[in-house]
Amino acid sequence: MAGHVDLVAVVATLFICNDADDDHVIAAAVTARAELIVTGDRKHPLPIGTHQGIAIVTAREVVERIEARGQT
Repeated sequence: MAGHVDLVAVVATLFICNDADDDHVIAAAVTARAELIVTGDRKHPLPIGTHQGIAIVTAREVVERIEARGQT
């Protein structure tokens, strides 16, 4: 499992959401150059949709993406 984890040091503060905890998650994703942020929080990060090219999606959407890749 350790091969699937990258630790990053976030050096920038973002003010994207109305929730500082969500801003930290988005800042970490930007620092890590993530493809996706997976969340169930429909109040703050999900309505944003994307930030700097990083899709903000539900777990269901991730499963659908994986299934779609398997069908090609």
